[in-house]
Amino acid sequence: MTLLRSALAVLFSLLAASAALAQDRPTIVTVNYPLQYFAQRLVGDAADVVFPVPRDVDPSFWRPAIADISAIQSADLILLNGAGFATWIDRVSLPRSKVVNTTAKIENQFIRTESITHSHGEGQEHSHEGTASYTWLDPMLAIAQAEAVAAAITTRGIAPADKVEAQLDRLRTDLEALDKTAVASLGGLQNIAIIATHPRYQYFARRHGLSIASLEWDAGAMPTQAERADLVTLVDEKNAQILIWEAEPPAAAFAITRELGLHNVVFPPLAHPVEGQTFLQSVETTLTAISGARQQ
Repeated sequence: MTLLRSALAVLFSLLAASAALAQDRPTIVTVNYPLQYFAQRLVGDAADVVFPVPRDVDPSFWRPAIADISAIQSADLILLNGAGFATWIDRVSLPRSKVVNTTAKIENQFIRTESITHSHGEGQEHSHEGTASYTWLDPMLAIAQAEAVAAAITTRGIAPADKVEAQLDRLRTDLEALDKTAVASLGGLQNIAIIATHPRYQYFARRHGLSIASLEWDAGAMPTQAERADLVTLVDEKNAQILIWEAEPPAAAFAITRELGLHNVVFPPLAHPVEGQTFLQSVETTLTAISGARQQ
């Protein structure tokens, strides 16, 4: 009986210690899914990596509630994207010692755009800030951001430097391979005009020498009559052959655009994750779709 009690005491002690360790584990907060993906791969189980934006909200223009702000402020590391992404950070006081702008070293590679103010559906008006924000769609810029994340993690002692560096080498290799896959998949598309339903793909286009004109459609929504008219005008002007959708629309929308001679491709820009796929898998799926559209 004494041995049983001793064994139970040891077991309870181990469980208590495990619970304490779990509670003491550092927390990293990110403003988009790519940064969450990079950070998670780099730290493994050494920290909790949190992307707090609800699934049905655009992370670019999310407005955190007071409870969200409090949780973010208490994190051990806050990873920002830079390039005008996540406008809420300009309205919230964040502890400077915890904040890292992952694009600080690549600002000279930002793409400047016309400042466009508009709204989606019943949402409030917002602006695209005059800077293209979706930097991670260029794998080379994504590598630079991953390197910034790794440096932030090791500087703060969140995970052992040697383990983070090893994981960074693997992540860098994967992103370089993704870039090579993109080059192979997109070869021959440089002379084909493409239209996107939203201005998300500037860095992707520049990296691969593509010509992508942008509309201002709601993600995954049925285009209005006015939007269809704008598309017809742009198709005639550009002689476009491929239409990139930010999210999958109703089947009737595909039918309308096919009548214009367009090949439809759904290309989630990955500010949110695609269900059932990692960052790399999502991009690879899109590359296959674009390559297939070219061959149709």
